[in-house]
Amino acid sequence: MPLLAGGGAIALWSFLALLSRAAAAMPPLQLAAMGFTVSAALGVGIVAARGRLAALRQRPLVWAHGVGGLFGYHALYFAALAWAPAAQANLLNYTWPLLTVLFAGLLLRMRLRPAHGLGVALALAGCAVLLSGSEGAVSAAAAPGYALALGAGVTWALYSVLARRLGAVPTEAVAGFCAAAAVLAAGSHFAFEPTIRPDGAAWLAALALGVGPMGAAFFLWDIGRKRGDPRLLGTLAYATPVVSTLLLGAAGFTPLTPRLLIAAVLVAAGGFVTVRVR
Repeated sequence: MPLLAGGGAIALWSFLALLSRAAAAMPPLQLAAMGFTVSAALGVGIVAARGRLAALRQRPLVWAHGVGGLFGYHALYFAALAWAPAAQANLLNYTWPLLTVLFAGLLLRMRLRPAHGLGVALALAGCAVLLSGSEGAVSAAAAPGYALALGAGVTWALYSVLARRLGAVPTEAVAGFCAAAAVLAAGSHFAFEPTIRPDGAAWLAALALGVGPMGAAFFLWDIGRKRGDPRLLGTLAYATPVVSTLLLGAAGFTPLTPRLLIAAVLVAAGGFVTVRVR
């Protein structure tokens, strides 16, 4: 069950790029605020219907962990895309699955076998192949963006791994974290971005984001990371950039190339190697 839940979250995150591309005219923080608002409304509504609103009463440390992980990651990631070439920033952001595996060993004292390292190396190589042909030269001006992207990866890895130490916190609390993230994202949007009136496609994209990648995925990931093996989930998460690119290609947003197929094979091999280690 934890592996299926974590895998479900990873599958939903594969649609993040596609849905974001469908609403490309929207400023990123505005889109984040809209997505978090949808997920918060649905999450709090479901929690209330189940009579579990008491789950939202958590210690300040728990709120700092939950809201810091959700809002902090997205704020850093969106800022990185604005300050640096998207492909390179995205690759640095996707150091979080690798960091999840390493942090599990360093912070949770979980045993790391050589096969875990091999699986991560294969998966990381797949991401590198996938993005190696992208445009955008490394420059000093883009250095802050690269730092923000790496910060996003570190933030999400820590959020995922440290949740094991908060295993008693019910998953329903994620609804409250989404609500707080929506408020912070909206405040940041009004402070730093112009407001764009959404068209029909943007509204549909924001709704889909709130239901899936920025909604149900967080609840599924909470189950997977608290009860599952973070080393395995961290490596399987490398499938996300590959699958998301395949979806973009299927939708006509990016060409499907041999590089894509090579990357897919490497990522699949990395996941297979790690799955074999129990």
